Order: sequence, then C-alpha cells, then structure tokens
Amino acid sequence: MGKKIVIVGAGYAGILTAKKLAKRLKKYDDVKITIIDKKPFHTMLTELHEVAADRVDEDSIKISLKKVFAGRKVEVKLDTVISIDFEKKDVIGELEAYSYDYLVLAAGSKPTFYNTPGAEEFTYKLWSYDDAIILKERILNVFRQAACETNKEIRKKLLTFYVVGSGFTGVEMIGELAEYVPILCKQFDIDRKDVTLVNVDGLSRPIPNMPEKLSNKVTRRLEKMGVSLSFDTFVSSVGVDFIELKKNDKIEHHSAGTVIWAAGIQCCDITGEAGKCLETQRGGRIQVDQYLKSTKADDVYVIGDNMYFVPEGDKFPVPQMVENCEQSADTAAHNLVCEITGKKDKKIYKPAFHGVMVSIGGRYAVAHVGLPNHFFSLASFFAMFAKHFINIIYFVQVLGWNKVFSYMKHEFFTIRNCRSFVGGHFSNRTPSFLLAPLRVWLGAVWLFEGIMKIVEGWFVNPMLTNFFGGANSWYNSILNTAVAESTDAVTSATGAAAQATDAVSAATGASDAVATAATAAGKVLMNFDILGLIRIIFVSGKDLASSTISDYAFKLDIPMMNWFLDKFILPYDGVQIAMQIFIVVAEILVGLALLGGLFTSPAAAFSLILQFMFVCTTGLYLGTFWMIFAGVAVLIGAGRTFGLDYYAIPALKKVWKKLPLIRKLYLYND
Repeated sequence: MGKKIVIVGAGYAGILTAKKLAKRLKKYDDVKITIIDKKPFHTMLTELHEVAADRVDEDSIKISLKKVFAGRKVEVKLDTVISIDFEKKDVIGELEAYSYDYLVLAAGSKPTFYNTPGAEEFTYKLWSYDDAIILKERILNVFRQAACETNKEIRKKLLTFYVVGSGFTGVEMIGELAEYVPILCKQFDIDRKDVTLVNVDGLSRPIPNMPEKLSNKVTRRLEKMGVSLSFDTFVSSVGVDFIELKKNDKIEHHSAGTVIWAAGIQCCDITGEAGKCLETQRGGRIQVDQYLKSTKADDVYVIGDNMYFVPEGDKFPVPQMVENCEQSADTAAHNLVCEITGKKDKKIYKPAFHGVMVSIGGRYAVAHVGLPNHFFSLASFFAMFAKHFINIIYFVQVLGWNKVFSYMKHEFFTIRNCRSFVGGHFSNRTPSFLLAPLRVWLGAVWLFEGIMKIVEGWFVNPMLTNFFGGANSWYNSILNTAVAESTDAVTSATGAAAQATDAVSAATGASDAVATAATAAGKVLMNFDILGLIRIIFVSGKDLASSTISDYAFKLDIPMMNWFLDKFILPYDGVQIAMQIFIVVAEILVGLALLGGLFTSPAAAFSLILQFMFVCTTGLYLGTFWMIFAGVAVLIGAGRTFGLDYYAIPALKKVWKKLPLIRKLYLYND
C-alpha cells in the first residue's frame, strides 16, 4: 500500500519540503504528497514591509502554489486545518479530512501580544499578505485625510506613527516608513516636520541578535531618517487613537493615529492545538529530536518556526528565521525519503547559520555574516547586495526564472523615487516608443547590408577570403614597410661607415644611420605590441597620417575562431558560399524583423551575435559601431511599440505558458 505524506503549511519550510520530496520520490508512484494551506499562494514574509510602505507592488511578495507545483506530484489543498487526530492519523480541515502516514507540521507563526490590553484589537500587524495590504492603505489614507484636515490636533494625531518592536520586522518597517514619508509629504503637500515616527521596544538596543556596533549603526541611521527611538520602554495599553508607554515605572499617554505591532511571534493556532498532544516548549514550539521528529509521535516531523531544537554544543534553540526553515526542510525531506525507501542514512540536523541582515529602507542595510566562529560585518552596499542575492537563491529553488525575473523587475527595473541600493540607475524611465525610430533604422541598415551582398554575388561566388582577410592587410603592409625601412637603415649605416674619410665623419654618419635604424625598428616593435594587444586599433589599407576617424576599427583576434576559419571555411568554396548564404539570409531576416517589430528581442540578440562575428573576423569600423549600441537599446520591449510584437508576443506567451515542460521548469514570465 502506498504512503501518504501530508504537509501542513506552505510557508518557507513547507513549500521547500514538498518540492524536495516530489523531486526525490518522483519514481515512486505509490507515494502521495499533499500540502495544505488556507491561501493559494506562498507569501514572502521577509518582504512585507516593502509592500506596506509602497516600495514594491503587492504581487511581488506572493508566489502561486499552482505555479510552484506545476508538473509535480504534489496535490495542493486550500483549506484551514483546525485539528489533528494523531491516533487516527487524520488532519482535519474545515472542508475535509486528510489521512496520512507521515505528517510534516510547518504551519508557521503569528504575532504575540503579551496580554497587552488593546494591542490585538487596535494595532496594525505585519505578518501576512493581508496585513501588508491593509497597512499600505492605512498609511496612504491618513495622509489623504491629513492633507484636508484643518484642526491641528487631529492632523498631528493622524500623522503620528508608532512601531512597536525593534527586532527585524520592527526595524525594517520603521525604516521603510521613514523612507516613504518624505515621498508622501511631497505628494500631499505636507511639511515633513508635521509627521512623527516612533520606534518603541523594551530592549536596550535594536536588533539584539547583532553585535552592539551594528546596533549603533542602525540607531544612527534611523535617527538620521527622523525616527524617535524609545528603548527600555514597554507598551502598557493601546486604544483607538492612543498608546500608553511605561518607562521606569512611569506611564505616559500619547496620541497615535497608527500603531504597528511587530513585537514578537508565537506558533500559530494549529500548532498550539497539536501541542496539546505533543511535547511543547516556550512560545508553543514543539520539541523535536535530532532527526526533526516529534518526541511524542514517531510519524510527525516538525520544522521551521514550529520546531524547538537545541543543536549539540549550543545553548539556545534554533532561531525562527528563514535559514532555519530552509535547512530543516532539507533534513526533514531527506529523512522522510529514507523512511519510505528503506535507506539507513538518516541525517542528524546540524544547522549552519550564515548570519543576519536587516534593511532600513531600500538603500541602506547592515549585515553580520560568515561561517560559524568566523563572522564579519558588511558595508551597506554589500549588505543590500547580499540580501538581494540570498532572495534570488531562494527564488531559484521555489519558482526558478519566473520569480527571479519578477523580483529583479520589482526591485530594480521599475523602482521609483530611487528606493533601491543602486538608486534609480536601472529603473526604466524612457518611453519605449522613442526607441521605435532607432529600431526601424537599425533594421533598414541590416536589410540593406543583406541585399547589397546579394548584388555583389555572395550567393554564387566565394567572397569570404577577401572579406575576412581585410583585417590583417593593414598590419602586414605596415609591418613589411617597417622591416624594409629597418633594412635600408642598416645598409645606409654600413655604407656611411665604409665611405667615411676620417674618424669624425665616419662616427657622425654611423650615428645618424643607427638612429634611423632604431626609429624603423621601433615601428616594428610598436606594431608587435599592437598585435600582442589583440590588434585593438588599426587603419585598414591607408597611411596613418592620411586617415580619418571613420577608418579606425576594432578587432578581436581569437585563435580558435581563426583556426576554424582557416581549416574548415576558407579552403572550400562550397563551404564559403554556404556560410555566405547564411550570413546574407540572417542579415535580411534580422532587418525585416526589426523593421516590423516582430520577435524584436531575438532579432536584436542575433544582430549582436552577427556583430561579434564581424569583430572577430573583419574588424568593426567606428562608422558601424552604433549598430552594437542600437542592438542593445532595442533588445527588450522595443517591438511592443508600433510593432507586430504588440500582437504576437501576448498570443505566444499564452501558448508557451501552457506547455507542461515549460511550466515545470518555470521558463516563462508573467
């Protein structure tokens, strides 16, 4: 009888476990893998603040489960799990029950409010996709209201924001908000001084997981952005329009239009429910053994935020962070495969965490990274680079090219107000219709080049010997000239010495002759240097003094290509003609495609390949250098404006995305 694996939760740990199991058990038809989540998408919880402060589009933080598991033996069930019967081995949801042989509990976490009066009812949270959308609308709406509010007290309250918590979520949220506020102030004509931003925490410094030096950098950055920091301060209560803070046994009442709660997490409801039958620890986390099995149920694996495990040699349990989710998913999947296939090489969970990083807005970050016992700090630019790089690595695992492309688009290519660590330098701002004339002209030139080659007889006569040989003619001629001048100079020196009538005249004549010889020899050496530097700049068939700038050309001397041409192309007339036909047809097709704006991207890419071939064989003159840059300019999107791609690409994408192999490999863009 086949085995049933049920995974509860499609968060970081659950989604990776399901994918790894599907890959390693794809040959076992009797194994059924089911993943259950109440949402049809996986949410990037670490990026919620970017949506809440309107830096990226809301779609950028969610990943469709249907797309993730396309072409894989994983059944996705949209349901809310309300209980688990460990004796009957049933997961009970609101819609149906799911029997299992092995259960993976990866249900994630939820905010904890520490029994603070009013905190759950009157604060905005940041722990789900819905939370981010609600908070985004709230921030925008209070600025709209404040712009029209004439009562100063009400206006001040509307523009007062408190973020409770100085951990990763709290710091990233207040930092993102501080970066967003000046943009909103400009949009709604509000003085920045009218906006109050406060970060509150009972901790003595922000991000205690980091060294104190980095915490101080975070403090300075937030203060520079206009954030008031209140540490060693506890929230005693929250109301509709106020927050009460307790510091040194003194309670202060403050008006607050928006209070954002980011002060900690605990295991979600279903984990708490399951914990009644399993061994639990602080925060409702479930105790597991070294193989990540529950200590009370041999068929239950617990991973990610739900697990409580102290690695050998450590004093503290594994942190509730993404890297623990990723590593525990790999260990749990491996051990499950061993149980199902009967293998004996189970893994003991030995996490190796590589540090932590926190972004403060889109342009600044701090990071403490490395290997165990060998950690170091990164400067802001490299910290942000590391953050994006790690996200991309995760996306490669989950949704491949599809999500990587989407992420880069949201984070770099469509970013506004320079809210990126590379500023706005990669953001696409030029209207694409301005590229249409360039595309048409480039296509016309390629078409003209192809037609002229037909007129010159490229379809019937071998032309490549002279065509490819022109690049070396200048070098050979100038080299021969220099050698001749050197020979003449040496002969002149010998004659001068023989005909001299006295020592002085002989010495003078010889000296002049030797100088002439040295000059000529210098020309030879100069040209050898040019050859050694891949003959970068040369003048074709003309004297240097009489040349114009359009005569200069760039050539890459690649031995492998030269060898291929000399051995397989140039010696055979038939092969030459076939190669010529290919070049001519390619030029004409590229020209027509660019003129019509049809398949513009592949046409522009192929035009660059043709230019590279010419650079390596004939040399590329400055008069045609513009074609390289034009090819780069029209490479992406130029055909959608006044071109056939406007109709063709959307139609092709619909068909392309439906191909099973393409969906499985994620080789498409949404």
